[in-house]
Amino acid sequence: MLAVDKVSIEYGARSLFQELSFTVRAKERWSLAGPNGAGKSTLMKIIAEIEHPDTGGIIKAKQTTVGYLPQEGVQHEGSTIFEEAAKAFDDVKQLQKQLAEVEKEMESGDPQSEEYGDLLEVFGDLQLRLEHHDVSRMKPRIETVLGGLGFKQSDMDRDTGEFSGGWQMRIAMAKLLLREPSVLLLDEPTNHLDIETVQWLEQWLRNYGGALILISHDRSMLDNLTNRTLAFENGGVEQYSGNYSFFLQEREARREQAERAYRNQQKEIEKAEKLINRFRAKATKAKMDQSRIKQLDKMERIELEQDAATVDFRFPQPERSGRTVLKLESACKHYGDNKVIDQFDFEIERGDKIAILGVNGAGKSTFSRLVAGDEEPTFGERIVGHKVGIAYFSQTHADELDPTRTVLETMEVSVTREAATNLRTLLGAFLFRGDDVFKKVSVLSGGERGRLALARMLLQPANFLILDEPTNHLDLHSQEVLQKALIDYTGAYVIVSHNRSFLDPIVTKVLEFIPGEPPKLYYGNVSDYIEKKQADLEAAKPKAGGFASTGSSKTGGGANRKEQRRLEAKAREAKAAKLKPLEEEFESVEEKIGSIEQEKSELTNKLVDPEFFKKGEEAAEATKRFAEVESQLEGLYSKWNELSDKIEELKGE
Repeated sequence: MLAVDKVSIEYGARSLFQELSFTVRAKERWSLAGPNGAGKSTLMKIIAEIEHPDTGGIIKAKQTTVGYLPQEGVQHEGSTIFEEAAKAFDDVKQLQKQLAEVEKEMESGDPQSEEYGDLLEVFGDLQLRLEHHDVSRMKPRIETVLGGLGFKQSDMDRDTGEFSGGWQMRIAMAKLLLREPSVLLLDEPTNHLDIETVQWLEQWLRNYGGALILISHDRSMLDNLTNRTLAFENGGVEQYSGNYSFFLQEREARREQAERAYRNQQKEIEKAEKLINRFRAKATKAKMDQSRIKQLDKMERIELEQDAATVDFRFPQPERSGRTVLKLESACKHYGDNKVIDQFDFEIERGDKIAILGVNGAGKSTFSRLVAGDEEPTFGERIVGHKVGIAYFSQTHADELDPTRTVLETMEVSVTREAATNLRTLLGAFLFRGDDVFKKVSVLSGGERGRLALARMLLQPANFLILDEPTNHLDLHSQEVLQKALIDYTGAYVIVSHNRSFLDPIVTKVLEFIPGEPPKLYYGNVSDYIEKKQADLEAAKPKAGGFASTGSSKTGGGANRKEQRRLEAKAREAKAAKLKPLEEEFESVEEKIGSIEQEKSELTNKLVDPEFFKKGEEAAEATKRFAEVESQLEGLYSKWNELSDKIEELKGE
């Protein structure tokens, strides 16, 4: 399908990779693993033909298409969300335009003429090509993908220019998924997604018919989706036939094997050198000695790769706070008529390790700013506990860094005397290595500024941390450094993140934000939360025999149970009254779809027969009817999709 053939690329004196070759076959799932700056994104851009290698190239079959999603920087404006997503079908729309032009020519043509017969053949060919793309399902597919990526039905007619950077990336992703290229290149696709959308994307990609090449710092996604790994380490690139966890295990096994081979070779070299030194002065052994020297010179020496420096970072030991760290009492945060947080009571206690989850726009960052004191509640109270020191990280804090200072100077201003000696080590953990520490803040990228702001905040001796998306610009090694430090941290923290593998070992509570509803607290880590949510959905489905009883009081139990049964029966009747007309309409739409699909199949069989086009008016009528059938099916599929969602929603209440 696609081959990377002896590709090399250098930036100045630095070589990212030399003569890299590998083949991507149909439906393979590749991950590109390694530290930031190793060349993963560069390789992806070379495959997408955005950048060009110094040597080598990309070989692909004529019919192979490549789709690429960058980390950031995509902007849309001047069209609605739906119109922008529909651009994924530009090739199909071009066919539709050509079809309309042929139809217009046929209307004024003579059905008995040879030219008319030629037009019919062209028309039939265009119809068959459109049939291959299944145009009738285009609208419902667009709605499904946009909905899965978090867009509401009310967003469909909004201008794309109204949406922020993260939502702009979702629009770009929707177009890419709808295009369905042969090879799909995704560079950090989850950076701007909430956890529910990440789950939806994973499921979609599992069923994707093409090949996938993925860069991600979400270990769960890499493990769940990929079956081959290309690892960028120590200036080289190694292939592994498994997912990210397999790569880690196999890499360790290869290192152990290399160490054994290295030790054995060192023993051979030591033995040979002893013999050479022993017989060097003996003339009778001189010839044998020279032979040993030549053999030793020709020996291909095994060199052990050096591991990346292991960083043992620990937070400054915080002062012990009171039992209550922070309390919200009837707290409200309103922006005009938008009640993001309303009448919310919540208490954070010493040692709490809380993940903040929810869809984008539900109030996670608002909650973070509220508890951090960056914003005051509209109503209600925010009460900070005894001896509580707060440190807060948000993406906007990266914009507050002094652009005239270097990376190292920025850290030195904030650091305590005890931690000053470990500054370079800590900066290395957050991907500022070598001369990077002398760069001015003004020349750093957005991701680099975010990492620097996070590293600076972590040096402050606080006993309550508020971290809003701290892992967005961290590679897996840096995430592990932060994760280990948080495991040993004795204070309390709340973390807004969608990164399951990062959160699972370090949180014991999950606070979920749902638009229009009070936040809900779950005990356990993120995996426990996902299981509980799934169990709640299953429990909410109607069971045979009606609803479970909620119990009764000690006195008048019989009367209470009777009343409970009456209320349950009334509730079932009300739900059935709503469901029945929807289900009847759903069945009617399904029957119509079946009938029209049958007609479409019969028309297709006619249109594939070259002899049929000699029938003049009958062929023209058939082609016209085929276009009408396509249009009817598109509307029916959309209606089917809408009714299906309504029925599922009602059943889940």
